[in-house]
Amino acid sequence: MTETIKILICDDSALIRSILTAILSAEADMEVVGTAIHAKDAREKIKKFNPDVLTLDIEMPGMDGLSFLEKIMTLRPMPVVMISSLTQKGTASTMKAMELGVFEVVGKPTHGLKEKFDIISDDIVSKVRAAATGKVSPINRDAFLDKPEDGIKQTSTEFDLIAIGSSTGGVVAIKEIIPYLSKYSPPVVITQHMPPGYIESLAKRLNEHSKVTVKEAEDNETLQTGYVYIAPGDQHLEVIRSGAIMKTKLSDGETVSGHKPSVDVLFNSIANLSLCKAIGIILTGMGKDGAQGLLSMRERGSKTIGQDEATSVVYGMPKAASEIGAVEDVLPLQKIHTELKALCWPEQR
Repeated sequence: MTETIKILICDDSALIRSILTAILSAEADMEVVGTAIHAKDAREKIKKFNPDVLTLDIEMPGMDGLSFLEKIMTLRPMPVVMISSLTQKGTASTMKAMELGVFEVVGKPTHGLKEKFDIISDDIVSKVRAAATGKVSPINRDAFLDKPEDGIKQTSTEFDLIAIGSSTGGVVAIKEIIPYLSKYSPPVVITQHMPPGYIESLAKRLNEHSKVTVKEAEDNETLQTGYVYIAPGDQHLEVIRSGAIMKTKLSDGETVSGHKPSVDVLFNSIANLSLCKAIGIILTGMGKDGAQGLLSMRERGSKTIGQDEATSVVYGMPKAASEIGAVEDVLPLQKIHTELKALCWPEQR
């Protein structure tokens, strides 16, 4: 018999608390053990009910949700799903929440609440259910400290491209890779599952603390050494050839493997490139998007890496890829940037 997931809902709106309680209580494996109207109330009820998952709004009376989240993740780390209207704006609030270790974010409707919540109810349920089994990482306060020089002196490497796919927990995972990359790194392309509007903030945050240039991908850009291109939240990213030059291609097609942007779309496009020596990396995330694409890359000669279970917030995508033979090397997150250096510049290890 499946254990019941105990949930505490924290929101200052009585209507929102009622709607979320109805949505989550309707699931056979879920129980809303309590609701809270502000941080102090939530703190007491966390002690009383010991919930498995906390849903949290950013805007609350007294201590705001982000400040409370930081205290939680410092003193009593637990899975938190942020449900807030502020998360829809792709602002620094969302980036801060993800950096603090929030499991997932859900944009809270601001009007037509009952109807809009009906539309996103399945998404809320799936994220809360996944959070209950996901890993909680303590806050890494050194994540964006300036990284030491990598010692790379040469500008060339035998690899033409690095491709990364990630989902839940991926924002934190990417932060453990990109700031360590050399300015001589091959072009990097990333598909991270995020809603529209969020990627620009993520790219800006990473760019401020990296030796490479990080940006949201645009259509028909020439891939350059020392640049990182992240797929927009509502378009597929592919890599195509224009003669000897590799370029980005954005498309607004149907979802693939349940997602847009899709990691499979990115990886498959690279697998289909002629004379391209690439490295494919699949990181933490729910589901199996990217597994088949990574297998195609490996079958066509690419080096492939999967994040290990111990350091994955959700060992879904890397596990699916490993199970079908798509992953050549399984590594803890903290060793992936070291492996990239060793692969690209083996004589400078």
